[in-house]
Amino acid sequence: MDKDLPVFLLEIDENPDSYIEVNYVAMVDKPAIEKNWAAFSDATPLGFAIQNEDEQILIGAAMIPDKLIYRNEPELGEFYVKFDRPTIEKIALKFFENGYQKNVNIMHDAGQQVQGVTFYQSFIQDQAKGVPGMPGEYPDGTWFLGAKVNNPEAWAKVKSGEVKGWSVEGMFKYKRKKQTNAEIFDQIASLLENI
Repeated sequence: MDKDLPVFLLEIDENPDSYIEVNYVAMVDKPAIEKNWAAFSDATPLGFAIQNEDEQILIGAAMIPDKLIYRNEPELGEFYVKFDRPTIEKIALKFFENGYQKNVNIMHDAGQQVQGVTFYQSFIQDQAKGVPGMPGEYPDGTWFLGAKVNNPEAWAKVKSGEVKGWSVEGMFKYKRKKQTNAEIFDQIASLLENI
């Protein structure tokens, strides 16, 4: 992680009519949150959560609070984005309020929308409320999604390892993260070391 790169908090608009929202979830090969579908057994060779071969169900993390996600955009340069826990909760609620539980594509490609994949499980890890997460290191506030896959082509991509996890997509408001005093002092110290 490059400490000198700016960090932006991504937010949505809670207004149900606003397009500033998460409206699709992609099946991708490299999730930005760096977490694949969780394996249900160490003996599972592909490492994804095929809970039952006949049922064709996948469960995994879709968003992790405060996880820095590297971006390099031609017009903006290099930076990080992240979502805080309250924003993730708003995103999950609006996603289902707007009926997006069937909005799935492959690799964030609008031309590869997938029919026959339906999100029917959704939970946000919250130990204080008795809502555990999946096995592994996940902080409270992590949003998990479970989907039934009734699409043979999509299921074949899962089994082959071509797609390995969830990745949300939508439009966001970018808010520059305020630096703490410790972060400012670290930057000053780094600048002084290079003089």
